[in-house]
Amino acid sequence: MNISSPLKRKAITSLSTNEVKKPKINSSITSFFTKPKSDVPCKLSSSSINDTSFSEKKTTVVAIEPKNFDKVAWVNTLTGEQKRLLKLEIDTLHESWMKELKDDMLKPSFLDLKRFLQKEKDDGKTIFPPEKDIYSWSRYTPLSEVKAVILGQDPYHNFSQAHGLSFSVKPPTSPPPSLRNIFLALKKDYPTSFRPPPLNTGDLTPWARQGVLMLNTCLTVRAHEANSHANHGWEMFTQSVIDIVAKKRTSGVVFLAWGTPARKRVDRLNKQRHLILLSVHPSPLSAQRGWFECGHFRKTNEWLASRYGGDSEIDWNLDTNFKEMNDKKIEVTGISNKDVFSAASDAAPDEETSHVDIVEKIDESLKDTSKVEASDLVPHEETGHIDIDEKKDESLKDTSKVEASDLVPHEETGHIDIDEKKDE
Repeated sequence: MNISSPLKRKAITSLSTNEVKKPKINSSITSFFTKPKSDVPCKLSSSSINDTSFSEKKTTVVAIEPKNFDKVAWVNTLTGEQKRLLKLEIDTLHESWMKELKDDMLKPSFLDLKRFLQKEKDDGKTIFPPEKDIYSWSRYTPLSEVKAVILGQDPYHNFSQAHGLSFSVKPPTSPPPSLRNIFLALKKDYPTSFRPPPLNTGDLTPWARQGVLMLNTCLTVRAHEANSHANHGWEMFTQSVIDIVAKKRTSGVVFLAWGTPARKRVDRLNKQRHLILLSVHPSPLSAQRGWFECGHFRKTNEWLASRYGGDSEIDWNLDTNFKEMNDKKIEVTGISNKDVFSAASDAAPDEETSHVDIVEKIDESLKDTSKVEASDLVPHEETGHIDIDEKKDESLKDTSKVEASDLVPHEETGHIDIDEKKDE
């Protein structure tokens, strides 16, 4: 009589069941990237692909979340006041983010924030960015597409600047000093391939479309009052955004944290899973303390390529018109073709590169950036200086310092002519 036979059959059945239930590596439905290359070590000290603890954690991470998020059903569970306070989020926050942030939006701290913003609006305060742009970061970069996160602080607080993406300004606004320093650092990382946006603008939307989450830690600001909406609840909400990225993007992303406030936001993140790049802020007040030598943009792409392959790299180039020229599409955003060239034959491609270089004499005010509207000039609170970007994309270096009292607008045009050699 074979006594062990039933036990063997039971053990075999149990083993088969366990094998079926064993989770697959990278089976999370939020995973955007392919399985990292285990045979290519990451050369950057901030994170190691071959780290044993990282590999072990990856095999056990299971995303606990509903398979489907029914937005309509969730909205129907809200009270009348909650629906009223959260109307902007319901209408404009991308669903991939709403699914993860819905509990945060029902916290008393966030509802108090929304009441504060409603009072600001009722009191006639101008708030930036415009309402429709407050959550534009979520629509340009859904959660499943996040490759990197660039953390900002406060939105720009002047007109025609903030549009919901950290450091970015919408055309035709010229790049502020911090953004110009970002372009300078990029030029050091990619001397031949990087070009800033055309016509001296600062729109970073192409980065967001490629998976760079451009997130400010405070999402709104009162016009002309920096940090006016700080400590009202945005900081807790955006910290949840950061934590969600760190938790859900289990294969790893790059966090670029510039300045002490941003550094504090990423202190507790898993440095074996993610690449954490730290530097001083690109502001002119701190940039000389190592910003231009940080190499963050090249390091980001090196890490992404080593972990996910070369096609995961971010194309940092922002001259979309230059790309179109290479496709023989002669077009400049916001300017009619007749103002650009009298005929397409006026644009002769370079014999070696086939690139078309446009001499920007369409409008002298576009080239001579020393002509600025008097209303655009805001002296620095401490120095009284006004930063004027004298040169266009090709230099991005020289900035004139002039006293506010020296600026006399032209009687007819309102322009202010700045002697470009004044600071010599």
